[in-house]
Amino acid sequence: MRPILMKGHERPLTFLKYNRDGDLLFSCAKDHNPTVWFADNGERLGTYRGHNGAVWCCDVSRDSGRLITGSADQTAKLWNVQTGQQLFTFNFDSPARSVDFSVGDKLAVITTDPFMELSSAIHVKRIAKDPSDQTAESLLVIKGPQGRINRAIWGPLNKTIISAGEDAVIRIWDSETGKLLKESDKELGHKKTITSLAKSADGSHFCTGSLDKSAKIWDSRTLSLVKTYVTERPVNAVTMSPLLDHVVLGGGQDASAVTTTDHRAGKFEAKFFDKILQEEIGGVKGHFGPINALAFNPDGKSFSSGGEDGYVRLHHFDPDYFNIKI
Repeated sequence: MRPILMKGHERPLTFLKYNRDGDLLFSCAKDHNPTVWFADNGERLGTYRGHNGAVWCCDVSRDSGRLITGSADQTAKLWNVQTGQQLFTFNFDSPARSVDFSVGDKLAVITTDPFMELSSAIHVKRIAKDPSDQTAESLLVIKGPQGRINRAIWGPLNKTIISAGEDAVIRIWDSETGKLLKESDKELGHKKTITSLAKSADGSHFCTGSLDKSAKIWDSRTLSLVKTYVTERPVNAVTMSPLLDHVVLGGGQDASAVTTTDHRAGKFEAKFFDKILQEEIGGVKGHFGPINALAFNPDGKSFSSGGEDGYVRLHHFDPDYFNIKI
C-alpha cells in the first residue's frame, strides 16, 4: 500500500468525500477552504474560497457538477465544482454542521448546531436545477434532539432522514412530515457522542462511530443493530469498503492529550475490521494526530484519511489485497 501525502490544508481535516465516479476527492478542514484533488495521484486541483469559518462537511452531486458545504460561519454554500464559483448561500442562525444531497440531487438535508438559545435543527432544502431559481426557504425543519446533531443523511429512496449526534441516539424521521419514526435502542446503542455516520454503497445499512470506543452497523429501514466493532480509543470517523467486507475506523485520543505522549502511543492508525466476524484484521499508520475523516473510493481500490495534523493521506491498495481470504 503506497500512501500519497497531500498537504493543502493549514488546519485539521474535518471531512472527506469522493465523487460518484471516484476520480475526485473533496476535503474539508478548519482552515475555511474546501479543496478538490485528483483521487488517483493526489494532485491538488483547486480550492473553494468564500467561507469565513471551519468547514465541517461537504457533499457532491451525482454528476459531479455541484458541491455543497456546511460551515461554522453559519452558512451552507452551493458551488460549481469545475469553476469554483459560488452559486448560492443558505444563511442560518447557527453553524451548519452536516450536509447531504438526496438521491437525484433535488433536495439537500442540512443540520445546524445548538447556538445561544437555539436548539439543533435539521433543514430540508430544495435544490434547483438552475442556480438562478434557487431559493433559501426550508421545505421542512425538524427540531427535537438535545445537543448537537453531528450527522444527518438520507435514508432509502429519500423517504427518511437518519440523524445522530451528542445524545448518542440514532433517529429516523419521515422526510416529508418530519415525524419521528424510530429511535435506536438505548441498551444496544452507543453510550457516548456519535461522531460519524457512513452509508453502505447500496444504502441498505449504515455505520456509526462513537466516542464510546465502538462502531456499530445498523439496518437503514428497521434501525436494528447488525454488528458492533470495539476498539481501544474514541472513534472519530468510519467508512466501509464497497468491494470487500471491511470496515475502517479512525480516531485516537484527544488532540490536547497527544503532545505529552509519543506519537506511537497516540494510536492514530486507521483500523481495519472484518465486517462479518467483527475482528480487527489490520491497521494503517501514518498520521501524527487523531484521524477525523475517512472515505473509501467508490471503486474500492483506495481510501483516504484526514487528520488533526492537517494532512490527507491517500492509500492505494496492492493488488494482492483483493485476494486475501479472511
